Amino acid sequence: MKKITLLINCKDQSGIIANVTNFIANNHGNIVYIDQHVDREQNIFFMRLESEFKNDTFTMESFKTNFKTDLAKTFEMKWRVYTSEDIPKMALFVSKYDHCLYDILGRYNSGELDVEIPFIVSNHNNLKPIANSFNIPFYHIPVTKDTKAEAEDQQLELCKTFGVDFIVLARYMQIVSNKIISQFPNKVINIHHSFLPAFVGAKPYHSAYKRGVKIIGATSHYVTEELDAGPIIEQDVTRVSHTHAIGDLIAKGRDLEKIVLANAIKLHIKRKVMVYNNKTVIFS
Repeated sequence: MKKITLLINCKDQSGIIANVTNFIANNHGNIVYIDQHVDREQNIFFMRLESEFKNDTFTMESFKTNFKTDLAKTFEMKWRVYTSEDIPKMALFVSKYDHCLYDILGRYNSGELDVEIPFIVSNHNNLKPIANSFNIPFYHIPVTKDTKAEAEDQQLELCKTFGVDFIVLARYMQIVSNKIISQFPNKVINIHHSFLPAFVGAKPYHSAYKRGVKIIGATSHYVTEELDAGPIIEQDVTRVSHTHAIGDLIAKGRDLEKIVLANAIKLHIKRKVMVYNNKTVIFS
C-alpha cells in the first residue's frame, strides 16, 4: 500500500470536505485519518488527511495533477502532499550544551524519530565526541561577529550538499539570520526556556529563583526574523517551590527542554503542524 499525507488550507467555504473525500474515494483510496479546523477570525479552513492506495494503481504524479486540476484551483487551496517514503533530513546545530543533543540522538538511535541526520554543525568543538559516538559527521564552523556571514554561507552549503529539509537548533547559542531563515521558512526549530521576555540574559534560572517563581517551562517554535517570536509548536511547564535550589530549577528546565524539543520534532516530522499568520494549527 502507498500511504500519503495531504495538508490543505484555504478560505473556508461549503463543500471542501465532501469534495476532498470524494476525490480520494474516486481515485481508489482509503482514508485512515482526517482532521480539520476552521479559524473563525481569519475564515481559513485547515485539513490534514492520511489515505492509502494500492501500489499498482497509484502514482504521485497523476495524483498531484488531478488534485490540482479538480480541486486545488476550484477552492484556491494551498496544499502539500507527502508519501510515507518521504523521510526528511534534519540538520542539528549545537554549541556547548549537550542535553538536547544526547536526547535527540538517543531517540534517533532507538528508531523513535523517523528522520535522517546527515550532519551536526557547531560553532565549538566540545560536542564532537558525542557526534563521533553516534557515527554522525560533525562540522566545526566558528562564528564571530566578523565571520558570521561567511559561517552561515558554509552552513547553507552543507545543507544544500546533504539535501537538508529542516534544521533543529539544539541549544545553538547564536542568532540565526534571515539568510538561513529565508531558505528554510518554518523549517528552523528552536528551543528555549519560557521565562522570556521576563527573565532575559545569560542566567534566566538565577533570575527566576530570585523572584521565587512557582512554574518554569520550555517552548519550541519556528525561527523568524523577530527573535523568539516565531510560531509556537510545543510547550510544557512544571511546578517548583521555595524548596528548590537554583540547580534544581536548571535540572528541571533542561528536562523540559529535552521533552518539548523532541515532541516538536516529532510533530514536524509527522507533518502535523500548519502555520498561518505566525500561529500554528497542531493536528492530533
